[in-house]
Amino acid sequence: MSLFWLRVAALLYAAGLVHAFLTVLRRGARFFPYALGAFHVAVVLHFVSFVEHSVELRHLAANNFYETASLCGLIFAVVYLFVEWRYHFAILSIFIFPLVSLLTLIAAMGAPMASWEDARVRNAWLITHILLVLVGYAGLLLSAGAAVFYLLQERRLKRKQGSTEDFIALVTPDRLPPLETLDTLITRSMSVGFVAVTLAVVAGSSWASIEYGTRWISEAKIVVSLVTWGFYLLMVFLRISAGWRGRKAAVLSLTVLGFAVITWAAHVGLRPLLAK
Repeated sequence: MSLFWLRVAALLYAAGLVHAFLTVLRRGARFFPYALGAFHVAVVLHFVSFVEHSVELRHLAANNFYETASLCGLIFAVVYLFVEWRYHFAILSIFIFPLVSLLTLIAAMGAPMASWEDARVRNAWLITHILLVLVGYAGLLLSAGAAVFYLLQERRLKRKQGSTEDFIALVTPDRLPPLETLDTLITRSMSVGFVAVTLAVVAGSSWASIEYGTRWISEAKIVVSLVTWGFYLLMVFLRISAGWRGRKAAVLSLTVLGFAVITWAAHVGLRPLLAK
């Protein structure tokens, strides 16, 4: 029953994930009360699951990665509920809801899952994951590129009138969009990319869990993917909550892009899988 309660909690946490998606797409304000209500229920069920599992084991359920992920997710969730109750820090949900949702989902995969009954479903699921990754990387690349041009335009405007020998003046005399347009492009491409990458992580994790069992989490490429997603989540959170713009946003975008390149290189092995 502990696993059942954990999986129900993961399903309820997904409402918070939807809220985070709607928020970064600037459509989630009205959904927050419902997501928070589902989050409360999920925390209760998550706690029940953790206690039941610890009783079954006769010690604290934190012996392996999956149990530790469950415990970390539960702690993060409880701390967030306290902060929200005490300080009404709703914007923090953009960071906490996806993080807790993913940790709980991973923890729920610690037990064997069903095997593939149809190779076509397996391949379709993998292709869906790859397409989501490509969309997410396209959004990240566009966001990083726009951030670089934002810095160029900002520098050019600060100089007001560059010399004819100035590289920026020669390459981009009056061809760059206004800073506001570039900033909007960064925000929208980053938001769409984050949604796509998050869904890709969920799809890829569930596919790998069915394909490899509990061994999938030890794969280096999986770890790199999760780290890349974590930096992407941090970038979205800082941009929305702290209003990061300009140089800070550009550096963070390029950092996440660097992790994405490493992740892509680590997943070159996906191609042979499609040919099976």
